[in-house]
Amino acid sequence: MTDIGHQQRRASNLVVALLLIGWLLVGLGASVGSTGFESVLKAWQDPLAQQIVWEIRLPRTLGAWAAGALLGLAGAVAQGLFRNPLADPFLLGSASGASLGVAMALVLLGVSPFAAGWLVRLGLTGAAFAGAVLAVALTLLLARGVQHTLRLLLAGVIVGVVLGALTSLLMLLDPEVMQSMQAFMLGSTGFVGWTSWLMMVAAWVVCIAGAWMLSPVLDGLSLGEATATSLGLPLVQMRVALVAVLALATGTAVAQTGLIAFVGLAAPHLVRSVTKTTHRRLIMLSSLMGGVLLMAADVLARALLAPQELPVGVLTAVLGGGYLLWLMHRGTRSSVGL
Repeated sequence: MTDIGHQQRRASNLVVALLLIGWLLVGLGASVGSTGFESVLKAWQDPLAQQIVWEIRLPRTLGAWAAGALLGLAGAVAQGLFRNPLADPFLLGSASGASLGVAMALVLLGVSPFAAGWLVRLGLTGAAFAGAVLAVALTLLLARGVQHTLRLLLAGVIVGVVLGALTSLLMLLDPEVMQSMQAFMLGSTGFVGWTSWLMMVAAWVVCIAGAWMLSPVLDGLSLGEATATSLGLPLVQMRVALVAVLALATGTAVAQTGLIAFVGLAAPHLVRSVTKTTHRRLIMLSSLMGGVLLMAADVLARALLAPQELPVGVLTAVLGGGYLLWLMHRGTRSSVGL
């Protein structure tokens, strides 16, 4: 009981820390930009500065949190569902499927992925969601379920490569959308407005509620499929529901911000390095951690080469790849007793 209470306190402290860091990053996000801190200082007097802060910087910063929260949640669900700490939406092909869905929408409808209209946003999110669901389903079909981890990961890689090639083919067939897709594939929060933020928050509420209710399945699967079955859990139906949560979270984030790598992988790992807890708390903590990670990356991407900025997807790939290499190095040292 003492250890359980200690872990619960650590989880509570982590929630408070993530919320405080999040509020700090919101302030920094509202302050960092091509015009510097002057816009924040003049926001209450200058209408132009007020527009910069309230219509560009704040929705972008809060949108980065929402996208990161969706990816962190999706990463926790994927790792629990497939019982593999290296699983994330990108490795299982769902992000590639979402990208293909958006590319098909761009080719067929001729719309920009960063247009502000509600109908356009809903159409792109629906296309991304459908593509993510189909990609995950295809991965599961090729892997013949989730029993064999290596087969699952190989199937995810194959599906990701094939769907990525189809996306490239669509861009070659319609060069007019190539520039939009290039920005989309690099990942950016620069075009996120209040409309996008509201859509991501709505999707986050649905996904967090669904994952919260289905978290006992993930706890049961962590003990083994036979144990989960003996507990009377309807695994087939609940797996379908978890895949839908995973696809909706990934598809919505990808549709609004493009491909942003490693957030879904790193967030659950960082939470587990602080506290050991059930999947119900892990999902919430991973979601908060993902939001903080992407907000921090977005602020850093704007500040490093100001007034120019880096694509946030490139920055998360570099930092996330380094973090993954460090995890592998630490695991190798542990395995040899160092």
